[in-house]
Amino acid sequence: MEYLESLRNIGIIPKKEVYYNLSVSQLISQTLKKGQGIITDSGALACDTGEFTGRSPKDKYIVMDDTTKDSIWWGEVNHPFLPDDFERLYDHVINHLSEREIYVRDAYACAKPEYRLKIKVITETAWANLFVNNLFLKPADKELEIFEHEWLILNAPDFKADPEIHKTRQHNFTIINFTKKIILIGGSGYTGEIKKGVFTVLNYILPFEQNVLSMHCSANIGSNGDTAVFFGLSGTGKTTLSADPLRKLIGDDEHGWDHESVFNFEGGCYAKCVNLSKEKEPQIFSAIRSGTLLENVRFFDGTDTVDYDNISVTENTRAAYPIDFIDNAAHPSIGEIPKNIFFLTCDAFGVLPPISKLSVGQAMYHFISGYTAKVAGTEAGITEPQTTFSACFGKPFLPLHPTQYAELLGKKLKQNDIKVWLINTGWSGGAYGIGERIKLSYTRAMISAVLENKLENVDFEHDAVFGLQFPLECDDVPSEILNPKNTWDDKSSYDESALYLAEQFQQNFKSFESFADEEILSGGPVIRDNVK
Repeated sequence: MEYLESLRNIGIIPKKEVYYNLSVSQLISQTLKKGQGIITDSGALACDTGEFTGRSPKDKYIVMDDTTKDSIWWGEVNHPFLPDDFERLYDHVINHLSEREIYVRDAYACAKPEYRLKIKVITETAWANLFVNNLFLKPADKELEIFEHEWLILNAPDFKADPEIHKTRQHNFTIINFTKKIILIGGSGYTGEIKKGVFTVLNYILPFEQNVLSMHCSANIGSNGDTAVFFGLSGTGKTTLSADPLRKLIGDDEHGWDHESVFNFEGGCYAKCVNLSKEKEPQIFSAIRSGTLLENVRFFDGTDTVDYDNISVTENTRAAYPIDFIDNAAHPSIGEIPKNIFFLTCDAFGVLPPISKLSVGQAMYHFISGYTAKVAGTEAGITEPQTTFSACFGKPFLPLHPTQYAELLGKKLKQNDIKVWLINTGWSGGAYGIGERIKLSYTRAMISAVLENKLENVDFEHDAVFGLQFPLECDDVPSEILNPKNTWDDKSSYDESALYLAEQFQQNFKSFESFADEEILSGGPVIRDNVK
């Protein structure tokens, strides 16, 4: 058979069953048969990813060869792997998969045809193959008949690397080879490694080779065709805030922006489930049905009903579902050049305004900074808010230097009439533990006000430290929370916290100062004596 021949061409000589492009129902049946999953009362398939419930960035490598040695941003994010070591590890993974039942799926990334990336994914489990089916775009039946992949992904969670032999840090690994166009994943069952492996590939190919800005963002379209883009790190509300019943969803996580449009890289969503409820996030809640894959969730005792507040396994519980499980998804997943861009941050210090308007210089500064804050309790050892800066709101997935993405964004902002907004979805009235989280309904109201042009004729005030312009009024939002200092009982404590955060911004930006011009540098915070 042709698909067996294609496996032999990559080195796999199957000794057990090969399952090729199974249907959703077949993949679910296989998972249940092997005792690897449970059907919830909503019809979704719940599985555990095992030892790893999130990405392992320290174990992600890129093969350093003539293709990559001078173009990759080597260092903290991108760890080099030698070609000979890759060949050895590849052979061992191939031999491992030859001895196993495997699931093969042909798919592609990028909704816009001219950028389409054809991929073949081989997994050890049926439920990981379901993840691939849900997250990537599906070729038509006629396309499958002549499908030839450009990139190959081998997903072997049961293969444990030997660091002494395979030159990995430990037994798990994700290794990208841009010359051979292969992603090797082993030792980890966390499916997000597949998704973010492809994202990393696109983050190299599109900006470097095709001058297309790749973005870690969600995007949606209004009834008049206006596109809005939402940048933000995990936990800032990127998926939640883009799921708007009044707007069509382009996608929730990864997009490209060329000369005329914004387009989704994916065919599905990988939504966080922690504290999920029908009342707060009705679209996501309703998408969790038959065909959806739930990862690492737990149930109410004695039931098959998911307890989304239970994070006993991990806070990073996830739901993977096709984008058309969202009722108002855009087809195709393409929109026009954005009218509004939102930078989402969860400021656990409670000093940033809940909404502020950015100049081009400020937009560039905050894009390069990629700020949010971790709060106590989310990670071991964190007892008070901690600053987190992730360049371009996606540092772990950037194979190129962040300034290359920032330069592309800057050009696009100056070529088009685009408004950029900083949205704080974090705390007000004090830091985490003292203040309160800004209500989701308020955040939605502020974003709606922007999208409906309701802030065009209101007065704005400048923040003294960060130089941000915030509105003095907004429909359905209490005016007193728009100026963050007004919400603090102890104004001097606010000043101290604002000064501390401003210093953190400045410290983080030092590594980018040589790239930044005066316009960008002026977009950062200003520490004045009267604030101290």
